Amino acid sequence: MTRLLVECTHVFKHPKVNSGIQRVVRNVIKQLPPSAEGVECVPVVLLKGELFRVKRLAPLDAPLFNAVVTFGERLERLAHRFWQLHQRLDNRCRNKTLRRALYVGYRLGSFGLFGIPLRLIAQVNRHQLPKRCEPLEQRPGDQLVLLDSSWHSDFFLHAERLKRQGMGIVAVIYDLIPLTHPQFYDTRLVQVFSEWFDWITRNADGYLAISATVRDQVREEVQHRLGPAQVEKRWFDYFHLGSELDLQSVDAAVEPQLERVFTTPEPVFLMVSTIEPRKNHDYLLDAFERAWAAGSQARLCIAGRIGWKCDALLARVRSHAELNRRLFMFNDLSDTSLEYAYARSSALVFPSFVEGFGLPLVEAMQRGLPAMGSDIAVFREIGGDFMAYFDLHDPQRLADLVTAFERSGQFPAARDVTDWQWIGWREASQQLAERTARHVLQAPATQARSHAHSP
Repeated sequence: MTRLLVECTHVFKHPKVNSGIQRVVRNVIKQLPPSAEGVECVPVVLLKGELFRVKRLAPLDAPLFNAVVTFGERLERLAHRFWQLHQRLDNRCRNKTLRRALYVGYRLGSFGLFGIPLRLIAQVNRHQLPKRCEPLEQRPGDQLVLLDSSWHSDFFLHAERLKRQGMGIVAVIYDLIPLTHPQFYDTRLVQVFSEWFDWITRNADGYLAISATVRDQVREEVQHRLGPAQVEKRWFDYFHLGSELDLQSVDAAVEPQLERVFTTPEPVFLMVSTIEPRKNHDYLLDAFERAWAAGSQARLCIAGRIGWKCDALLARVRSHAELNRRLFMFNDLSDTSLEYAYARSSALVFPSFVEGFGLPLVEAMQRGLPAMGSDIAVFREIGGDFMAYFDLHDPQRLADLVTAFERSGQFPAARDVTDWQWIGWREASQQLAERTARHVLQAPATQARSHAHSP
């Protein structure tokens, strides 16, 4: 009997990470229905090449154990990189004696640096992990749904083994940005993502994107790589993400500095995203500097953890004349504080160059907070006539929207955000399960028709 095995390994190992994909995985798994279209849905992790059913995604209330597990994960990654380094050196070396010496050095190093500590950590895991997961036997017809950020993992060989044993593979695609816009990322991440997508292209039976925009991009990319005939053998679909902030707590306090941002009557424009080049914070600052020069008293509040390639931007913010006057930045807000900011801001601003979805837009608009966003296809898909859009070629366009809204109080969108509706995480998880199950159940019939018409 077919089962959807929804993989969440990275979040299982790193449950405290709360950025975009991790938020999606955690919420989808929490709301995963027991079955969809008559197909059982099971949250799973892949640990050391073996499948486990997840009983508890959240970490245990055991700080020492959690610290040991975290250390073990880092040590395993270092061990894997050590092996990769040995492989590269071994492939380049042509001298047999030197190759033998490299091998001996690798064996001694891996045993002393990694082998003994990892064995001790494995003993700890053996007693604690059964409280969070249990072994799961593979069955014919099972489908491994790669929901988590599997490009960070080294389980490709294990997944290929499962596929040879009859398991189908479904890839959840959040975006193709490292392929289409590599300039926004470090070279290593682009390489890792490219290798992952190569693997997905060869091994996935179906692709489920997080927007119709990304679904179309994925189909086009797979066709470019494999050709139309191979594309016809695969399926492509999408689901939309929910909007609830699941880590808020009634006991958690709002950050006092954030509260002070909203103590004056001036409008506050909020941006929520990781600090990285793709999010286009420089454009945002350019636009608000023009608005301030024209007399605007609007406040700009930037919320998001520090990412990569952002040293110049951070220096610009930290040395800005308006810092802590009309410009504010927070890099570690809790969900409780973020909810507070959404509830009290005048509008969300999101000048991103490219996105797979744009989760902060949904989070804001679902709470009745109007949004201004860059004029890109996926934002049009999500916001429609309820958003205000601006051209990324000219910061003055955003400055004009800000000042016009500030003066008139009338948000510059064709329709009122209070009439906008979106799904929650329960519906999002249901969409993922139902659409995947539907394609999986239809696949045998589709393949049979294809074979029937083959010459």
